[in-house]
This record gives sequence, structure tokens and C-alpha cells, in this order.
Amino acid sequence: MADSTSFKQRLLGLQGNLMNFAYQLTTSREAAQDLVQDTTLKALDNETKYIDNTNFKGWVFTIMRNIFINNYRRQVRSATIVDTTEDLYHLNISQESGLSTPEGSYAAKEISEAISSFSEEYREPFSLYVAGYKYSEIAERMSLPLGTVKSRIFFARKRLQTMLKDYR
Repeated sequence: MADSTSFKQRLLGLQGNLMNFAYQLTTSREAAQDLVQDTTLKALDNETKYIDNTNFKGWVFTIMRNIFINNYRRQVRSATIVDTTEDLYHLNISQESGLSTPEGSYAAKEISEAISSFSEEYREPFSLYVAGYKYSEIAERMSLPLGTVKSRIFFARKRLQTMLKDYR
């Protein structure tokens, strides 16, 4: 954009709208303020990438939405524990899983037994997927085509749902 002061003025003019949108996304005043601040900094850092005659408000709101989504995904990843036990007892579940209750322990044991009953061609890719590997990483590790890995994980998931339909 040719006029840097005009860019900054337009960005400052959007702060109220950004705050409202951020509050809708986060439902927390402090988190919304952090999101607005991150968005403003990102927009200022990328001022040279903004093209004149495009929707400025849409451009800034897209930046905010992308920051929110990335932060959310980062939180989900950090709240997940990867099960390193041999029998996949914990199955990549969150800390507040209810495993401390007898019902939770029983359910995890049933899930583990169900996965153990899969043939190796389905158990291994499914276990790697649950452990956090991407489809492409699993395909490379197992020397299989990507489509084969995806279908095996899909069928393993469907079979697991069928086997554990009473837990819904």
C-alpha cells in the first residue's frame, strides 16, 4: 500500500470491530484483547502484502480468523497426550478423560482390546494415526500408497465404532 499512515488509520479504525469479532471467537475479554493485538501486529508486519482496491476489512478479519484457528489447533495438540504404552491403554486422550473412574478404565480397556483384535494391516496404521502421525508419514513409514493408508484407517475407525457402539 502506498500510504502507510492511511493503512495504520484504517487498521486503528477497525479495532472496535476486531474486538467484537475476537470476543465472539474467544468468549473471554482477555483472550479477545490478545487476539486483537496479535492480529494488529500481524497486519502491520504484512502491510506490504496488502493490495490496494481489495477488501481491507475482510483481509484483516481473515488474519484474525487464521490466528484464532492456529492457536486453537496448537492448544488441542498440547492438551493431547501420546500413549506410549504397549497396549495403547490411554489412546491419545485428554487429561480430563474420566480414566480415574472405574467406568473410564473399563472403557479404555475395551477400546484397547478392540484395537488389539484388528489384523496387523489395520492395527498398525490406525495406532500410528492415533499417536499423531499424519497420513503421509504413515504411508512413508509403512511403504504403502497414501490411499491405502487412508482407507485402512477409515475401515479401522468404522470397525471400532461398530464394536463399541454400546458406549455411545
